[in-house]
Amino acid sequence: MFRPTFVEIDLGAIGENVRAVRRIVGSGVRIMPAVKADGYGHGAVQVSRAALMAGADMLGVASVEEAVELREADIDAPVLILGCSSEDSTGEIVERGISSTVCDLGFACALAAQAAKREKKAHVHIKVDTGMGRIGVAMENAVDLVTALLGLPTLEIEGIYTHFPSADEKDKSFTEEQTAAFRRILKELDGRGILPPLAHAANSGAVLDHPAAYFDMVRPGIMFYGLYPSPDSTRSAPLRPALTFKTNIVFLKDVPAGTSISYGRTFITSRPTKVATIAAGYADGYSRFLSNRGEVCVKGHRAPVIGRVCMDQTLIDVTDVPDPAVGDEVVLLGGGMDYTAVERVAELIGTIPHDVVCAIGKRVPRVYIGGN
Repeated sequence: MFRPTFVEIDLGAIGENVRAVRRIVGSGVRIMPAVKADGYGHGAVQVSRAALMAGADMLGVASVEEAVELREADIDAPVLILGCSSEDSTGEIVERGISSTVCDLGFACALAAQAAKREKKAHVHIKVDTGMGRIGVAMENAVDLVTALLGLPTLEIEGIYTHFPSADEKDKSFTEEQTAAFRRILKELDGRGILPPLAHAANSGAVLDHPAAYFDMVRPGIMFYGLYPSPDSTRSAPLRPALTFKTNIVFLKDVPAGTSISYGRTFITSRPTKVATIAAGYADGYSRFLSNRGEVCVKGHRAPVIGRVCMDQTLIDVTDVPDPAVGDEVVLLGGGMDYTAVERVAELIGTIPHDVVCAIGKRVPRVYIGGN
C-alpha cells in the first residue's frame, strides 16, 4: 500500500460476535448474518467465511449481484436476497441456487418458470409487511399468497419473514404489536397445514431486546460487526468491534496563533500550533460532518480535527501529542478508544453506526487479521 490509509478487520471478532448471538438465542434458532453492502463495509466474502466457520447457518444480502459475489467466491452456504429482484434476474437466481424474497405472485411465477426450464427448484422466502411500510405482502393477503405459491410445483417455500423498524428503540410497543401480528399469520398457516419451515423477524435490536421475536431464525446485522444498533439498545451481549480505520501523518508544520486552517477558514488557531496532515478525507469515508468536531488517536493521545475535512486529507492539532512525526499511525474509527468508537462518532454527527461503517470508501484497502 503506497497510501497509508486502510481499514483493519479482525475476523476473530466476527467469529466472537456470531457466538455471542448463539449464546443469546440458543442452539435451536438459526442465525443469518446480514452481509449486504459489502458486509457493512467490512468485506462480504471474508466476513461471510468467518461467520460460517463460527456457526452461522445462512447469509443475507440485498441484491442478486451481492449473492453472485458470494457464489463466485465458492461460498455455497444458503444465501437469501432480502430485497426485491427483477424478473430478468430470475434465471441467474435459480441457476446459482440462491434463495429469493417473494412479495407477489407475478415474480414468483417468473421464478417458477425459470426453475422449470432448468429442471430445478426455486427457493423462496415470503416477506410480510407488518409495519415497516417498505416491501412485503400486506398482512391480510399473506395467507392467500402462501396458498397460491403452493400451486407452483417448481417453487420451494423455505421461509416467511417480516422486519422491524423500531426494535432498537426504548418503546417496544410497536415491535410487540408486529410480533403478535406475525404470530397470528403463522398460527393461521399452521392451522391450514401450510406453515413454511422457517419463520424469522429479529434484527439486531430484537436479538438484543425482544426474545419473543426469535422464531426459527434471527438476522443480526450491525451487532454481527460488534456494534450496537442504537444508544437505546441494551448491552445484553458482549460484542467486539471488528473494524479499525487507520491512516498516517504525512506532513507536519508549526504555525503561529491566528493562522486559518482548511477550506472556508472555519478554524483559526488560538495559540502556536503543531498541525498534522493525515491521508484520509471524506472520499475515504471520514465524514465531512466531523469538521472541527472529530477527534482521532495519535500515539495514544487525543488529537482534535481542525478545520474542514477535505476530500483526501484532514488536518489535526497534535500540539499536545509528545514528539509527533511523519509516519505516525492515526486511528480514525475504532481501536478501543471511546472517542473514536463508531457508535460515539455516529451520535456526534447525527447518524447511526451502520452509516458510518458503510460510508468507508472502496479505495480504502481492507486488511484482515485474526480468525475463528
